[in-house]
Amino acid sequence: MSADRLQKILARAGVASRRKVEELIEEGRVTVNGQVAKLGDKADPESDHIKLDGKRIEPRTRFHYLVLNKPQGVMSTRDDPEGRPTVLDLVPEAYRKALVPVGRLDYNTEGLLLLTDDGDFAHRVAHPRHGCTKVYEVKVRDRPAPEDLEKLRRRGVVIDGRHVVPLRIEPLRVSGPREGKNTWWTVELAEGRTRQIREMFFRAGNPVQRLRRVAIGPLRDPKLPLGEVRELTEGEVEALRQAARRPRKGRKPSGERRGLKRPSSDSAGAKGRGGLKRPSSDSAGAGGGKDRGKGKAKET
Repeated sequence: MSADRLQKILARAGVASRRKVEELIEEGRVTVNGQVAKLGDKADPESDHIKLDGKRIEPRTRFHYLVLNKPQGVMSTRDDPEGRPTVLDLVPEAYRKALVPVGRLDYNTEGLLLLTDDGDFAHRVAHPRHGCTKVYEVKVRDRPAPEDLEKLRRRGVVIDGRHVVPLRIEPLRVSGPREGKNTWWTVELAEGRTRQIREMFFRAGNPVQRLRRVAIGPLRDPKLPLGEVRELTEGEVEALRQAARRPRKGRKPSGERRGLKRPSSDSAGAKGRGGLKRPSSDSAGAGGGKDRGKGKAKET
């Protein structure tokens, strides 16, 4: 095996996410052949002795790739200091070692979330520059005005100093009689910022009532029950790898611009839990960080 970047080797070995591995290297906790490693160093995992905190890291030859239909009221992290349920609580114990979520879903957001012990795969699928888009279905209060929708499509919003524009906003359906005047929309994102979808519709005066992710790149599974998990097929893993290799097409925002005026109130979704179905086999089949609180996540 040829030499590769150290952070890539450690992430691929399931030590942690690529970003966390870089922190471990900067803290001086990683050595190569007895020497403290630096960011940018390369190594060959088959011939070099790579250690973390004095323990040798062995190259992995087998990984797990899972998809979970995350319910509301579950944190997209390995653990939570406040003791709230996490996505790992919904995964059979035999799969939990070194498993990390690929990106995040908001505490009150439901839908598809990948988990894996393949750190390199997790980094590629989660990072926006690799072009793996995400699709959401959103129920909002009332119907957004056409001019507000046009502003969202063209200008987006500024969140945490970053100007973000959705790739697509389209009507999904008008809600039934039991849901009153609320409406459903399909939103596609290339990069999910903190509460981006909720913030977009909130600023347009139409707070989000329900939010679920229905697609990650080419992956969809409308039949996967809420709260259940399964392994991805080899074909699904390869399709996600291919999607994460394609550069994202489309225009880039032309700098910081002001979003829509923020109304005076917001609303939150309800909590919920689903059941858990153990995968039928330990076959290959597609990967987080800490949430700081309810509704705070890297992705919407």
